[in-house]
Amino acid sequence: MRTKVESAAKELGYSPDPVAQSLRSGASRLIGYVVRDFMTPFFSEVIEGLEAVLTKAGYTLLVMNGGGQPKQEIERIAMLKQRRVDGLLLSTVIDATPKLRKAVLSFDKPVVMVDRDINRADVGRTLFDHVSGVSEATRDLVTLGHVRLAMITGTADVRPTRERLNGFRQGLAENSRALENRVEVTGAFSASFSRAKTTELMSGPIRKRPTAILAGGVQATIGVLEALSDLGIRPGEDISLVVVDDLPWLRILRPRISAVARDPESMGRVAGELILAQIGGAPPSTVVLPTRYEPRDTSKPRLTAH
Repeated sequence: MRTKVESAAKELGYSPDPVAQSLRSGASRLIGYVVRDFMTPFFSEVIEGLEAVLTKAGYTLLVMNGGGQPKQEIERIAMLKQRRVDGLLLSTVIDATPKLRKAVLSFDKPVVMVDRDINRADVGRTLFDHVSGVSEATRDLVTLGHVRLAMITGTADVRPTRERLNGFRQGLAENSRALENRVEVTGAFSASFSRAKTTELMSGPIRKRPTAILAGGVQATIGVLEALSDLGIRPGEDISLVVVDDLPWLRILRPRISAVARDPESMGRVAGELILAQIGGAPPSTVVLPTRYEPRDTSKPRLTAH
């Protein structure tokens, strides 16, 4: 009888209804991922790592774009809950607004934060050690003679920005002059914001301009490079530059831009393994992945003219 049914199904082109199956089994075989902006190369690589792990385990990944809007992210979480996903992954624009925290705590399936954190929440976490890479880069710049350094990055409402700022300060800690003269620029995850702030910094009196810049994030990198190009300031010659995230197109630029690198695909794989483990009954756990500083052509000694 089984053979006859399978033969008839094949002949008719029948495929099982996943919704009906989920109602019967209580499992949808779906994992939801709400991401701040899936057009960002970093998140594209995270998704690639996630899919590799989840597809092998027989799960389908549903990615929803939060558009950088907390309200929209909450709506996406509610939609995934209605879809009865078996687990939820989050890379939100802000770590923990009261509404986001409420949405996460009321989600009745496993949750993993992807380089984000919500204090005192029973969720899994896969995080990068941003402090180590940024502090190493900053110390190198100080060793090269820089005492006026600036970090330009996104909102401090998310863990990566806060950790990068901590690494920046730690790297300056042994040089009181550099620590006192530091400039920290935080705001939006946008190239236009970083471009405007870089232009503002580099248009002031020469004696007050930073001699080295750390760009914290993909959009910050784009904005800083645009501003320096507009002003005719050459990274590696007129100013030292270190960017956070070693993007593929950076490797073909000349001079080669120094970077604090991390492996987003690896983070995706780890996040996938964590959510599957929780679905299987394991308690939430935290995995911290490394970052590394790669000095290249734009990590140069401070110019004596400055």
